[in-house]
Amino acid sequence: MQNSAPAAPVLCTFPGDKELQAALATFIVRAQKESIEKKGRFTVAISGGSLPHQLANLIDNPAVKWDKWQVFYADERVVPLDHEDSNHRLNTRELFDKVPLPAENIHTIDYALKDDLEELADAYEKELIREFAMKDSARFPIFDLVLLGIGPDGHTCSLFPGHALLSEEDRWVAYIEDSPKPPPRRVTLTFPVINHAARVAFVVTGAAKADTLHTVLDEPEKGLPASRVRPVSPGHLYWFLDEAAASKVQYPTTPFKF
Repeated sequence: MQNSAPAAPVLCTFPGDKELQAALATFIVRAQKESIEKKGRFTVAISGGSLPHQLANLIDNPAVKWDKWQVFYADERVVPLDHEDSNHRLNTRELFDKVPLPAENIHTIDYALKDDLEELADAYEKELIREFAMKDSARFPIFDLVLLGIGPDGHTCSLFPGHALLSEEDRWVAYIEDSPKPPPRRVTLTFPVINHAARVAFVVTGAAKADTLHTVLDEPEKGLPASRVRPVSPGHLYWFLDEAAASKVQYPTTPFKF
């Protein structure tokens, strides 16, 4: 890990979904433009939950260069890709089916390896190596953007409170067989990968997450998994919250500049 102190998180709040989705799309397009200008492609890791719904303003957006995107999953449930629990199915239904993103640019798990989770995680790690290792010479892949949500318990990706995976320092992709939230079998990017990204953005809405967000943002010393997302320099961390989700957060907000 690099020694430079992580940059302070940037917290932006919005009255509701409409304003949040507009800002998030603007933020993503800016990140895409910078990445394509620098290296001709845009590497994104995306999770599930309510996040794909918040990407609605990317649909029919002429500024999005879908052919330049390379999409990976920040975590995935070990279920068939068309199963209702699959993050791939969710993202496909909410976004990918509605945009001209080439199918070969979406990197899914190989469900055929379901009976050996270590092999399945290794195979997904090799998919990352193919995309990153020859192009970005670093110990860990450097995603242009990682898009995450947060659970009521403060988990993100499939990194759960108190789980041994929180201290994984070497692997890029790890598996979990005992997720406290069903389904129990999953693969997930690890903290070193998330924290080497150029940009990480959490997108969280709704009053049900208010207490959790207060703990994550105002009491990071409690060590909830989402608090452990602190990209190493020169990476940056952003929070996109609606006012209901942010209602108990004391951390200072920054106005979003369109």
